[in-house]
Amino acid sequence: MPIATKEFVLNYAYNRWQYNQKKNIGPTSDTIRLLKPSSLEEWEDYFYENMCSRGKLIDFGKKLYQHISQDIPGEKRFDPDLLSSITEDDCINYVYDVPIRRSYEGYKREHGR
Repeated sequence: MPIATKEFVLNYAYNRWQYNQKKNIGPTSDTIRLLKPSSLEEWEDYFYENMCSRGKLIDFGKKLYQHISQDIPGEKRFDPDLLSSITEDDCINYVYDVPIRRSYEGYKREHGR
């Protein structure tokens, strides 16, 4: 069984079930470059109003939690204690964090801000 972290499992499931796809959350990289937000709040507001609602992200987080708590344990890929330590709130926060905060942080680094 590979040694993994909570972050690794969240990222694995997030990508495996394609919550990062344009069809789900929109073209975040292209959009943030065009918008050129001056703050995280500006990006977050735009994201929720034009790309993916807060409610949809929460739903994705809940679905992600179901995959981690119900589907992945049967695969015996990760330590059961690690999987059981991941909460629904962890999943909801992760699904928020990637397209909003991490996209914004990446945009800032890309533009030397």
